[in-house]
Amino acid sequence: MPSDARRDTYRPLVELTLARLREFVREPEALFWTFLFPIIMSVAMAIAFPASAGQTVRVGVSPGAETAAVRQTLAGARDIVVREIPEDDQLRALRDGEVHLIVAVGSPPIYRFDPMREESRLARLVVDEALKRAAGRTEPWQAKEDLIEIPGSRYVDWLIPGIISLGIMNNSLWSIGFMTVQARLRKLLKRLAASPMRRHDFLLAPVIARLAFLGPEVAVPLVFAWIAFSMPIRGGAISIGLVAISGALMFGSLGLLMGSRARTFEAASGLMNLMSVPMWVLSGVFFSASNFPDAVQPFIQVLPLTALVDAMRRVVLEGAVLTSLWTELAVIGTWTIVPFAIALKIFKWR
Repeated sequence: MPSDARRDTYRPLVELTLARLREFVREPEALFWTFLFPIIMSVAMAIAFPASAGQTVRVGVSPGAETAAVRQTLAGARDIVVREIPEDDQLRALRDGEVHLIVAVGSPPIYRFDPMREESRLARLVVDEALKRAAGRTEPWQAKEDLIEIPGSRYVDWLIPGIISLGIMNNSLWSIGFMTVQARLRKLLKRLAASPMRRHDFLLAPVIARLAFLGPEVAVPLVFAWIAFSMPIRGGAISIGLVAISGALMFGSLGLLMGSRARTFEAASGLMNLMSVPMWVLSGVFFSASNFPDAVQPFIQVLPLTALVDAMRRVVLEGAVLTSLWTELAVIGTWTIVPFAIALKIFKWR
């Protein structure tokens, strides 16, 4: 094929891609959600769920002279913070998480706590140990402690790859899906249909434009976590990049599918929320997906976000090579090829 003819063949794809890039950089909201939101979420979750040796349990005790001895004992114990809370306000304080445990003076003392909360069960053990030692309990033996800190085991280390994967999903789904619906509402698709442009050029252009910003989108949160939280990054840049690219292509295909027939923003928004919101909960971004019953695990493991989160965590935190991620990559590949093929077939210009 002559060089001029080849340039003419790919020119529509190039022009559409450049147009999408210009739209993105002119939208401050898109820049915020792409680059700043992951950092804000990481800082907020790191503060809410600290993973340091100084993590404390919060104990509520009624004010007054009769509780002074208990307050003094607990205040002198390691990793216990004592708060004076009037009796009328104690149930609310427990409910809202202001304290993990309430200690009522008695012989023996009374512990009020919610057994369904893990932090409350921990507080009960810590407080019970402190009060019994203060009462003169003798220990039959003192166990030796072998304290081990495993790099990457903190909650914030585990969280960052999940936040990055979540950002890839949201930015790919919403930017590509909404772009398609917006072009249809503006009657732009009808004009493009009359131009010398192939259907797959229009569908590929926003996906390619999406990849242009993927590098900074992944690198900024990783570098911030490395500097601010000393998070270890064991995976190579190429492996991390390939996993991110595969995830962006996957959700880009899903975004095209969501917008291939939708005629209103409300319809597109409903479809994308129907797909993404369950994965926010099920795919292990903020807490382990293993918390769900075994009966639903096969369904969870084939979700697109689950595959991306698992692959990203293994590469970043474990330094896993891509050949060991064949299960996750197979799921990602399936969710990339099948939706794009369906979108290409059912896409409507009007």
